[in-house]
Amino acid sequence: MTGADTGPPAAAVRRELTYAVLLCVAGAGLAAWAATRTWAVELTPRPAPLPPVRDARTGADLLPWLPALALVALAGGGAVLATRGRVRRLLGGLLALLGVAVAAGGAYGLAAGFAGDVSRQWPLLSLVGGVLAAAGGLLTALRGRRWPAMGARYERRPRPVAAARPQPGSVTGRRTTEAWDALDRGEDPTRD
Repeated sequence: MTGADTGPPAAAVRRELTYAVLLCVAGAGLAAWAATRTWAVELTPRPAPLPPVRDARTGADLLPWLPALALVALAGGGAVLATRGRVRRLLGGLLALLGVAVAAGGAYGLAAGFAGDVSRQWPLLSLVGGVLAAAGGLLTALRGRRWPAMGARYERRPRPVAAARPQPGSVTGRRTTEAWDALDRGEDPTRD
């Protein structure tokens, strides 16, 4: 081999980017879905012939901020693809913090003593989803500067000066209202 090693191959770098995005999106999606499931069911007794009142509480009912943070992390996972450089690394740090917050919500759901019949699998899935999103965010923060950005075809290009000139047959020297008035009269305002 001649010359210094310039870094990992492009395929490995793209694979890292794919893993980070998948971790963020899958983890945040899992946590958002788990927050919509029933975490606790409280039964309130009523007089003799009536059955007890069943009050089902979802994770979103118990922790209203949990699905909101999970959805922000989900959107941030997609935003990793559209950013580059320092912004991508900052986004990775934010995603890691969001993942930790979502995982903390899941851990609270596991440890809290909610009244009634408590289901532990949904808070556990929320915890796992938060950990996955945090791992994807951490991977983005640590290694995101090496990853490729979206192609230039997605970036806005400045308009060439020649394209800014009026084309033949276009309305020039007239106010817009005059052109609309000409259309109302049945005339073609582009013909001069």
